[in-house]
Amino acid sequence: MLFVVIANDKPGTFGTRKATREAHLAWLKGLGSKIKIAGPFLDSSQSIMNGSLLIIEAENEAVARALAAQDPYAKAGVFRRVEIKPWRWVVNPPGQA
Repeated sequence: MLFVVIANDKPGTFGTRKATREAHLAWLKGLGSKIKIAGPFLDSSQSIMNGSLLIIEAENEAVARALAAQDPYAKAGVFRRVEIKPWRWVVNPPGQA
């Protein structure tokens, strides 16, 4: 099952986000095929990252939450709020001809 993870940064944590970025990217790469899509939200100038969107595959919501809690950004206290919802990929999913 797929889950969308929407994480919004706390104000003033851009420096922590930058300092933790390499660990975050390594964590994402380590998820292998469990990670379907990942990328940052941007401010209106499109130059400052201020949140994250992930789509992950997990057996259930509890597993998805446990996985998201391992994100180095989450561990560093970057996120103000994290929302996790079950999600179905309808348009242009992988393998669609």
